[in-house]
Amino acid sequence: QVQLVESGGGLVQPGGSLRLSCAVSISAFSIYTMGWYRQAPGKQRELVAAITSGGSTNYADSVKGRFTISRDNFKNTVYLQMNSLKPEDTAVYYCNADFSTYRNYWGKGTLVTVSS
Repeated sequence: QVQLVESGGGLVQPGGSLRLSCAVSISAFSIYTMGWYRQAPGKQRELVAAITSGGSTNYADSVKGRFTISRDNFKNTVYLQMNSLKPEDTAVYYCNADFSTYRNYWGKGTLVTVSS
């Protein structure tokens, strides 16, 4: 059974940093495009960052230069390093594994709160 388990969320002050991890129980992890999404209260879920099987990355404009996505194919894990956090980064962050329409999986999310 496919499982994606996020960790690393919590409360941080503005300007601080957090590192999210997503441990993925899935065969052939390396072929999946891995993404981090977030959903703030009252808003739609949005893509934050993604990394392809080949290592190409893309980021939402709002996080460029502050967040970095990476993956470790030996550990079946994807990371999101978040620096210079802002209150508007507050959201539930979700991990996604995408290969095709029928092979697309989500974690349950981890809450990030940026507040003084």
